Amino acid sequence: MATVDLVVIGGGINGAGIAQCAAAAGYSVLLLEKGTVAGQTSANSSKLIHGGLRYLESGQLPLVRKSLAERKALLELAPSLVNPIPFYIPVYENSRRSSWAIRAGLSLYAMLSDFDALGQFKSVPSVHWSKIKGLKLQGLKALYQYWDAQTDDKLLTQAVVKNARSLGAHVVEHAKCYSIEHFHSHCKVHYQVADEQQEVEALAVINAAGPWVNEVLDTVSPPIAAEPIEWVQGSHLLLDIPANDGILYLESCFDKRVIFVMPWNGQTLVGTTETVLEQLAGKPQITQQEIDYLLGIYQHYFSAFGDVEALKTRIVDNFCGVRVLPKQSGNAFDRPRDTLQKSQASHPNLLSLYGGKLTTYRTTAAEVLDWVEQTIGQRQTLADFDKLLLE
Repeated sequence: MATVDLVVIGGGINGAGIAQCAAAAGYSVLLLEKGTVAGQTSANSSKLIHGGLRYLESGQLPLVRKSLAERKALLELAPSLVNPIPFYIPVYENSRRSSWAIRAGLSLYAMLSDFDALGQFKSVPSVHWSKIKGLKLQGLKALYQYWDAQTDDKLLTQAVVKNARSLGAHVVEHAKCYSIEHFHSHCKVHYQVADEQQEVEALAVINAAGPWVNEVLDTVSPPIAAEPIEWVQGSHLLLDIPANDGILYLESCFDKRVIFVMPWNGQTLVGTTETVLEQLAGKPQITQQEIDYLLGIYQHYFSAFGDVEALKTRIVDNFCGVRVLPKQSGNAFDRPRDTLQKSQASHPNLLSLYGGKLTTYRTTAAEVLDWVEQTIGQRQTLADFDKLLLE
């Protein structure tokens, strides 16, 4: 039977980052992905590396600070994959968030970035407002510009996996984990590749299966309790409309949420929604309600491109990602976005991850590595995780 220090289940950005971090720290790592690397949520995000300006409203200041630090790190470590991009926030006469509130939020955002060069913001003079093609000018009182970053989430995840492989991690795609036996000092993981059943003995197992985290826990013996969760779908529309040179941060005209209107491969990407799913079966599909929601907001600000029905003819693609949130009362928009790491005394060699953000995958990986070191001991370091370049 094959033996490794660590089995990581899930080939999204968190699983990839953990495999890279652990391999750099000298651990033997097996990463199992039931589909293809970056084939699900990590290819269907809003493609932003950002601090999360909106998280300031719900008081998640530590998350914003951590995210801004990671934005800075990724701009240095992955310069060909993560690029700075201007963001614009229009403030109208009937906006829920006043000009004063936006300025205060951007000032705090700059402070939490430790006044990084990308933390600078400005008020755009009215003479330049028309440079944002198609933006509604009627009732516009102010326009603010700040900075964050954009990435190709799938390519970024694949680059992390490529780097993990170069450090010795073994990555197996189309590997369905169907049983995890937990013993006092190790685990046995049974998985299937094509028609062949295989097993591996590991000192520790990381369950980074994203929306399927509890599905993996259902395979564990002895049985283990799972955290109650909700699946929240985020959908995007790609429109055949020439892109502006930056990202619009827009207040929904239907509720208190915000959405982004982004350039993507020369066209316009609009997202995202937050739709709670009752079940997770098959590939996520955008709903008609989500289409109407996104197009309704876009038409509200960019009426020059036609009404909602006309905009539907401009849809060239859509995609949906599913994120995990703790099951709580209240609106999904206000829920915490920190990653929950769950280990139980009854199963000391198994750690499960709930939630997480694309931007902070490296800090998640470093926190998991701390758990690994405490659980199975340290190894001889191969590379400095904080200096590994991605391309």
